[in-house]
Amino acid sequence: MSTAASTVERPSRARIIADLQALLGDAGLLHLPEDLHPYECDGLSAYRQLPLAVALPETVEQVRAVLGYASRHAIPVVARGAGTGLSGGALPHTEGILLSLAKFNRILDIDPRNRTARVQPGVRNLAISEAAKPYGLYYAPDPSSQIACSIGGNVAENSGGVHCLKYGLTVHNLVELEILTIDGERLRIGNAAPDAPGYDLLALMTGSEGMLGVITEVTVKLLPIPERAQVILAAFDDVARAGHAVGAIIAAGIIPAGLEMMDRLAIRAAEDFVHAGYPEVEAILLCELDGTNEEVSEHISQVRRLLQTHGAVEVRTATDEAERARFWQGRKAAFPAVGRISPDYYCMDGTIPRSRLAEVLTRIGELSREYDLAVANVFHAGDGNLHPLILYDANNPGELERTEEFGGRILELCVEVGGTITGEHGVGMEKIDQMCVQFRPLELAQFHAIKAAFDPAGLLNPGKAVPTLHRCAEFGAMHVHQGQLPHPELERF
Repeated sequence: MSTAASTVERPSRARIIADLQALLGDAGLLHLPEDLHPYECDGLSAYRQLPLAVALPETVEQVRAVLGYASRHAIPVVARGAGTGLSGGALPHTEGILLSLAKFNRILDIDPRNRTARVQPGVRNLAISEAAKPYGLYYAPDPSSQIACSIGGNVAENSGGVHCLKYGLTVHNLVELEILTIDGERLRIGNAAPDAPGYDLLALMTGSEGMLGVITEVTVKLLPIPERAQVILAAFDDVARAGHAVGAIIAAGIIPAGLEMMDRLAIRAAEDFVHAGYPEVEAILLCELDGTNEEVSEHISQVRRLLQTHGAVEVRTATDEAERARFWQGRKAAFPAVGRISPDYYCMDGTIPRSRLAEVLTRIGELSREYDLAVANVFHAGDGNLHPLILYDANNPGELERTEEFGGRILELCVEVGGTITGEHGVGMEKIDQMCVQFRPLELAQFHAIKAAFDPAGLLNPGKAVPTLHRCAEFGAMHVHQGQLPHPELERF
């Protein structure tokens, strides 16, 4: 929070709860410890803390009232969707209000002529495609958690998924947002026109992790359901060969609807869990081609030849929809499957150039041996979006800290080879230190300036996504150019 906000006299906890009850009614507010515990974390359960209270508004006017109250009394607000985020972006603030949008779960309109859906932020990702299916349409971004995650959270984190290789992330599939600022001002951002004058605020808002405004309505693009979709499964006895095959497919000018990789540990876990029929090899690729019958037939032939040329020891093509679903079932269930073989795991998210895939996977293997922690790799290979799952046991003293350090080294490796510290999970609390590696102090200062333009007192999701320069100094990751230390006025620790 800013200095200005910290000078505002803050009501007592009892006063805040009484005031919020007056705004929301008893059914719209949780404040007892036993009621707050379900909200103590999002999908990154290693970080937990209780909020002061959980607000459960049902109308935009109630959201506006909560924000206005928080603004007047300098109370932090953390917005939350389904709580499936994996970077701690919805971690509560101990002195703040957790603003749940779970009751905003209505699909407001499906417009088949314009191929759009207008929905409330608490609508599940998969529910949009289910509602659009009778019109022959679907919503393309499909995070692995699409059965549970909400579209508002997808926008806040700019979520991805298997089909983002061909159809883009959330930011590429939005038409318009309605948001409320911390002062309760209602803004509509974006429109149906292909271009508009002024800054692209729709892109700015997407992936802003609840730090600029609270999303109250989302309009997304819908796509025609492809005439045909078919999956190829390719098995490799070497992870690096599988990595090279990924680059070869893209270099050939073929953009699959999905191109995913799993290594031996992930394959074994998934096979034991869902019995997808995966072979016992070092790596498998799942490559989905979609389009017209003619296109898919041509691409299937090309991809099979490329996979065989690059060392695949076995190539299978799903012969019907049931086999296609079975191939994907193992990939979609890989995360919970790995959860069955380890007391805990830490899911990382970083992106690298595809050309460095084989090299980075080799180095992750070396780090795994250095830290004596197993890693299962299951990821969006076509995008270069890695998801190493570091297996650990939080009951062993020091193991969580060693795991976090290992994860940080992976993210820094992504930056070193020309990539980024996130592909689809956002920064949240998890990667905030690595933001000091990804960006220079001047760039971080510009991020803070944008935040201040929307939220001058710094009340929306404070402490997330963009580190303070002090934090970077503590992390020791400031870039020093020709001996000139940036911001020498800051104390070093």
